Amino acid sequence: MIYLYQQILYRPILNLLIFFYQTIAFHDLGIAIILVTLFIRLILYPFFHTGAKQQMLMQRIQPHIKKIQETHKGDRDQQAKALMELYKEHGVNPFSGILLLIIQIPILLTFYWVIRSGVGTAQLTGLYSFIAAPQTVNTVFLGFVNLAKPDLALILAAALAQYFQARLAIYRNPSNTSAPTQTEKIARQMVFVGPIITILVFYNFPAALSLYWLMSALFSAVQQYFVNKHLQKRYGK
Repeated sequence: MIYLYQQILYRPILNLLIFFYQTIAFHDLGIAIILVTLFIRLILYPFFHTGAKQQMLMQRIQPHIKKIQETHKGDRDQQAKALMELYKEHGVNPFSGILLLIIQIPILLTFYWVIRSGVGTAQLTGLYSFIAAPQTVNTVFLGFVNLAKPDLALILAAALAQYFQARLAIYRNPSNTSAPTQTEKIARQMVFVGPIITILVFYNFPAALSLYWLMSALFSAVQQYFVNKHLQKRYGK
């Protein structure tokens, strides 16, 4: 398992980071991290688009879900059966959003180990033969942010970007005047819970991870905006 992890995640991310650092990032680790983040997000775009589409469809059918829950309030089995039929009718997979999260967690952990065990060491190991190893790695982003140490400004910026991305991900049909369902209430709470978790998690981590999470959230927000426009045009307001 460790060998597979090294070959599938750790070495590719390390080598891509050093490649950008040595070529178009002007020997600035922060710029290299930004480029790697954009590269990864472009690769993950199909998963993100599918998740965003499913999330919007899920929110669009909330009135139907609420009606089923009220109709079959005393019969859990019948309620579950009716919900499955509703999901099938509208082409909704309620668990699709979990896939992107499952993919992102190992990538974030890999970034941590790349910064701590790879870039943070005097001698880089794990580079491909065609990737030139730098003599030293400059961990100061744009001349003033040390990415090897925690940085509160980057952490707060990442939390704020995540907040806006989560706000964009919430959809409610303007014609729906009913009270928010429990699912909608949870989604609205997560808009605030996510940024708080971001601050707590990254508080003691190297700023390199905060920069990765910031750029990932910003890129997700941009993606979410265009996905929303596309899906609203396709499925209506």
